[in-house]
Amino acid sequence: MQDYREAARLDTLHQLKLLDTPPSEHFDRITRMAAQIFGLPVAAVSLTDRDRQWFKSRVGVEHCSIPRHKAPCAEVAETCDFVIIEDFATHPGYADSLLAQAGTRFYAGAPLITSDGYGLGALCVLGMAPRHATEAELGALADLAAMVMTQIELQHAFGRIDPISGLPTRAQFRDDLIDLARDYPGQARIAVVGDLARDDQIAKIVSAMGAPRVDEMVREASRAIQAALGADRTAYHIGTTQFAFLSPPDMKPETYQPLLEQAFETMRATSSVRFVTSVAVGMRPFRLGEVSSEDVLRGAISAAQDARRTDGAIALYSAERDQAMRRRYDLLQDFGAALEAGDQLRLVYQPRIDLRTGACVGAETLLRWRHPVLGDISPAEFIPIIEQTALAQPITQWVLEQALDQLVRWQAAGINLTLSINLSAANLMETDLIQRVQLALLARQLRPEQLEIELTESAVMAEPEKALAMLRELAAAGVALAIDDFGTGHSSLAYLQQVPAHVVKIDQAFVRCLGTDGGADHVLIETMVGLIHKLGRRVVAEGVETEETAQLLAAMGCEEGQGYWFARPLEAAAFLEWVAARRAIAA
Repeated sequence: MQDYREAARLDTLHQLKLLDTPPSEHFDRITRMAAQIFGLPVAAVSLTDRDRQWFKSRVGVEHCSIPRHKAPCAEVAETCDFVIIEDFATHPGYADSLLAQAGTRFYAGAPLITSDGYGLGALCVLGMAPRHATEAELGALADLAAMVMTQIELQHAFGRIDPISGLPTRAQFRDDLIDLARDYPGQARIAVVGDLARDDQIAKIVSAMGAPRVDEMVREASRAIQAALGADRTAYHIGTTQFAFLSPPDMKPETYQPLLEQAFETMRATSSVRFVTSVAVGMRPFRLGEVSSEDVLRGAISAAQDARRTDGAIALYSAERDQAMRRRYDLLQDFGAALEAGDQLRLVYQPRIDLRTGACVGAETLLRWRHPVLGDISPAEFIPIIEQTALAQPITQWVLEQALDQLVRWQAAGINLTLSINLSAANLMETDLIQRVQLALLARQLRPEQLEIELTESAVMAEPEKALAMLRELAAAGVALAIDDFGTGHSSLAYLQQVPAHVVKIDQAFVRCLGTDGGADHVLIETMVGLIHKLGRRVVAEGVETEETAQLLAAMGCEEGQGYWFARPLEAAAFLEWVAARRAIAA
């Protein structure tokens, strides 16, 4: 029975994940208070392990643990009661103990007892001279021991221990780094983050086998990582399938990386999900106290994401890439405010020209952002960020409303043309898109064919079946459709043939290289124009920058052109002036 209770006690202690964790100010405050109350030089929060007394917190003690044999704290843990030794030299059980040999004469230990009645160890004070303990002192020691247990339970209950992996959480990692920085300022370390699987891989596992299979994978990984680290180092569970740990002190990245590669390869070889997941590992070198704990972890996660993007097993933190990622996040945050501000976003319009007659027959609507601090932000930078977020719908609606309002004003000024706006893959997944477009047109008494929707090949191919269904409904409603950046995507001709587009726009990357030498670019574009015509679509060439290019495209049968040779993207007022000037020249 005694052996069973000791096994249960040890199991409870190990589940708390306190052993071999860094010192903590939360515990150190209590330990210092105990030493001050007794006026003694030594105090400790001592946890009784299988064969040792390990100190979670200590004052006046250099070593982290002592053998359990003949340690009074072990008796406290076993009996769940106070142990008072007024003089080691005359005590029958401890006169020959290690503590007595080290000169200890006085000991008082209050038990640390769990709600289930298991003794974890003791809050103890020690002195180098015999003495008595007063009732007031023992009462204070009992209160402080209760405070230690409250801290232990809070740490375990409120997000400090993950219930699935049994490992300390991200919050504990942060606090442990703070404590280490206090004890070892300037020490070189490497934070490592291992990401077990991509989001889509996790989704497939859940879909095929359920969430419990992911939990099983996490538990398996946590055991493997902790076993690889050993008893004197700690693994942390910082995300659904993300784990973190620290390198030994003063380890160089070039030395540590091969060790990590070998360790993770060993774990992968025995993993039950090795064929359906891929591990990415990030390394973030730093010095304790010189970088905040949040930045340390964020940098290691950033490096793991770099490893994931480059399909590499391990990546070293890059300040440049991290800065770029932070800028992306800052722009995303600021764009939401810009959408509400009303004075940062605007539309410009690039004319589309009939290559046969030279007349302006349409314009492409382009979004511009003038940041109040950073100035003009390139659309190539901010639009890909926005398209991947919930902002995709409101900004598309804003562009639609603003563009159609401008179309009404131009129509009133005697300019009749087709205005095109761009949609992303995310927009094609919006179930109310068609209704919103139709309502916007009806509210302004505009005909559906006055609006053209542009979308790229890649946008269609993201979810081809859903996208095609949406596009067929738009075409049925009378809205014109155009395939943008043709030739740069990865769609098949079978899908292209199914898209009910009226127009196909050849990407500027092909057009800008067009010359009079009849080379490969000339043959390629001529072939593309012929193919598009056979599919029954009109051709628009983007990136027309010279008169020579415009003439060559017209000779190939390309109907329209767009590019700097005709006009750069223009503000609304400038567009109106440009059209008027072009008409005057033509007249």
